Amino acid sequence: MKPRVMSLVLFTSMVGLLIAPNQVSFLDSIISLAAIALGAGAAGTLNMWYESDLDALMSRTCLRPIPTGKIKKDQALWFGSFLSILSMGILYYSSNILSVFLLGLTIGFYFFIYTIWLKRKTPQNIVIGGAAGALPPVIGWAVATGTVSIEPLILFLIIFIWTPSHFWALSLYKSNDYKKANIPMLPVVAGVQKTKLNILVYALLLAPTVTSLYFFNFSSFEYLIISSALTAYYIYLCYLLFKEKNNKTSNIIARKIFVYSIFYLFIIFVLVLIDSFFKF
Repeated sequence: MKPRVMSLVLFTSMVGLLIAPNQVSFLDSIISLAAIALGAGAAGTLNMWYESDLDALMSRTCLRPIPTGKIKKDQALWFGSFLSILSMGILYYSSNILSVFLLGLTIGFYFFIYTIWLKRKTPQNIVIGGAAGALPPVIGWAVATGTVSIEPLILFLIIFIWTPSHFWALSLYKSNDYKKANIPMLPVVAGVQKTKLNILVYALLLAPTVTSLYFFNFSSFEYLIISSALTAYYIYLCYLLFKEKNNKTSNIIARKIFVYSIFYLFIIFVLVLIDSFFKF
């Protein structure tokens, strides 16, 4: 499984659940969130089963359980498949059919669309595939309400727009890994400068996306100010990367963007949660 991915999935789905207008019992909330976490683990396991040949070639992934021989490929396949079914079964028990459908869609999209189809075929893999990682807050909202509305869809868009700049920053300073594994990430296919431009463009797109919660009357003015400041600094880092010509310095900035982007997304969702509870 992928602990960092599971943490992000669990946290964003929890925010979606807690800000929803309907109240869910504590026990059902815990069971539902556990089911969503199991679903994320299932998708990650199936991904590592299918990509074990690529993982063995890359420094970032070569220590995963299959390349190191800790588990066999067949075991990972069966375990991932079992977890997929189990997670949806548990969610059906604790929640509703819409949330089960969305969880199944997330697992299926991540495995079949991103892992099997897009990952090895197009440099836009992370753009389209990012939809899977953006669905958890929508699932959380659906757990509580049995519906989908504008607010969770904005949260979906925030993660969806955030994903490319986050992963392309990683791919800049890990480009040799992707080249060795023959994965068509943007720096490998289009070059460093075009990747930097795309990172900046997606960072700029975050500004209207993140602040739209305020303009749809879903958040406070304080949220608008703090989220705008966080986004402005993110854009500033991406601009510095775009202007930098030295490869070594570019890699340092790209690594900084990658780390800050995780902090940034976490704080944005913390702000959404706090705003929902206290309205500042």
